[in-house]
Amino acid sequence: MASESKTSNSRRWEFPGSQGAPLAALLDLPESAPRAYALFAHCFTCSKEVFAAARISRALTRFGIAVLRFDFTGLGQSGGDFGNTDFSSNIADLVHAADRLRSEFAAPSLLIGHSLGGAAVLAAAHRIPEVRAVATIGAPADPEHVTRHLADAREEIEQAGEAEVVLGGRTFRIRRQFLDDIAAQPQADRIRRLGTALLVMHSPTDQTVGVENARRIFDTAKHPKSFVALDGADHLLTERADSEFAATVLAAWAGRYIFAPETGRAEPAPEEAPADEGVVTVAENGTGPYGQQVTAGRHVLGADEPQPVGADSGPSPYDLLLAGLGACTSMTVRMYAQRKQWPLEKVTVALRHSRIHAEDCADCETREGKVDRIERVVRFDGDLDAVQRRRLLEIADKCPVHRTLTTETVIATTLEGDTGEGTEATEATEATAPQ
Repeated sequence: MASESKTSNSRRWEFPGSQGAPLAALLDLPESAPRAYALFAHCFTCSKEVFAAARISRALTRFGIAVLRFDFTGLGQSGGDFGNTDFSSNIADLVHAADRLRSEFAAPSLLIGHSLGGAAVLAAAHRIPEVRAVATIGAPADPEHVTRHLADAREEIEQAGEAEVVLGGRTFRIRRQFLDDIAAQPQADRIRRLGTALLVMHSPTDQTVGVENARRIFDTAKHPKSFVALDGADHLLTERADSEFAATVLAAWAGRYIFAPETGRAEPAPEEAPADEGVVTVAENGTGPYGQQVTAGRHVLGADEPQPVGADSGPSPYDLLLAGLGACTSMTVRMYAQRKQWPLEKVTVALRHSRIHAEDCADCETREGKVDRIERVVRFDGDLDAVQRRRLLEIADKCPVHRTLTTETVIATTLEGDTGEGTEATEATEATAPQ
């Protein structure tokens, strides 16, 4: 199947699918903080790298939309056996992908599905409560449409229980459970009860999934709904102009539903200069009252307050602080062990932050008020003797982040764009100072 490689602004992911197998995914990110998140479902037996998925996802990032695309179980780079999958498992994979987005950043407010992936997002929408808009591209009105590609193998599948079928130049094993599953799908009822805005895009000359499918989907759905003809495009949108057009129309349409009211227009997000090396940028991402997007070079992660204060869409600020200390501890120990050529197999660091009364802290100079306490438990796996373990524990206290937290730290805060006097606030703090 034709595909394109990822750009530098994509993040590779892996998460467990509906059958427990690891699913390979790419998160295409805009240059600035995303204004919304979308989930893209690819066509039958395709992969996340197919032209339509790759080009549309990347084009949407120019409008501030981050897009997660992944390989369904048994396809592309994902694990599992395709022969054990069916339409229901594809729906469940989509829900698992949405759960992963929700836990790391924010749940998808837009679902996009190409071909059978379009039928899948129509079926999955009601299981992802944050979805506000659904877009289909060349989608069949009923998933059973896919059986037309099985040709003479369908009879063998029904009689023998399974058969090998060549699709797109590759051989797949299709089992009877697949046929039984798609035959039992209440797709028309799902479309009728969709409950979100719907955009149906289809080429009038689509030779794989006829345009009459778009008519059935559109007629079955309730308003708000829209139809856009991808005139002259083939089913896979192999021409770049066709996928770019689809993405531009999709972004303009979706902006009415998935962006906050004050940023509802789907205009390309302004390009920002790349951050200097070592600079970490934190910006609100629109998830609940306190959701944040943290950007460190090419790496992006979320932060939030736990429920009920926040939406719990990412680690809390203190979680990130502990993560920094834990990562630094493990790395420092590993570097030392490698230099000494000691048989250290694995380092595990568990941390907890609390506030305690100063009078309860025997090792603290401060005797009044409260002090911050970080409990750190380090585990070393490997054939190490007692002397080596004690030395590694000493090295753990020498990691740079540990030293930063336990020595005087100066935080200089300025107001961006303000060159007037008095805008800088400098605070020198001791790690054990009362708060």
